[in-house]
Amino acid sequence: DEKYPENLRQIKNPPKKLYYIGNIDLLKKPIFAVIGTRNITEYGKKYGKIFSTELAKKFVIISGMAIGVDTVAHKSTLEIGGETIAVLGSGFNNIFPKENIKLFNQIIENNGLIISEYSPNVIAKSSNFPKRNRIVSGLSDGVLIVEAGYRSGTTITARLAKEQGKNIFVIPGSLDNIYSVGANKLIQEGAILVTE
Repeated sequence: DEKYPENLRQIKNPPKKLYYIGNIDLLKKPIFAVIGTRNITEYGKKYGKIFSTELAKKFVIISGMAIGVDTVAHKSTLEIGGETIAVLGSGFNNIFPKENIKLFNQIIENNGLIISEYSPNVIAKSSNFPKRNRIVSGLSDGVLIVEAGYRSGTTITARLAKEQGKNIFVIPGSLDNIYSVGANKLIQEGAILVTE
């Protein structure tokens, strides 16, 4: 299909089918992923908002609409009139998490885009999320990690992004925070440390 995003054709195991609601033209613009833990700290909220807001001035912000960092990324973008894409790990009739149904609607109402490789009635299950994450990184021109636990979904996404040849940027975290362990380890392994 001519609407199928070109950068997803390049990744290993691209989705054979995509469902979408909203502004499909966002896929033609520069896209930056902002991702991280569901267990976001006050530090993560603060810097997730600062970085998402600045990135949204130049990029479409993509994330997975999970609670935590993803929600901060989408909401911060919408607050400044930016454009955002959410990639779901379920079908459109089973929005997950349920507390983000309002956010789902806000994204659509504000000329955003929702994407899923799952047909509308598919429910969310844990095995869907790593698959979703390859789409988030695959569509992006770069990936920013705000907070990440050790061996988390975020570190899986970072590995996929690296395999896809994407630049990975990480906000360093406190040694006292278990949700910084994965982020700091990614910096040790060669991700780009960012402070502003």
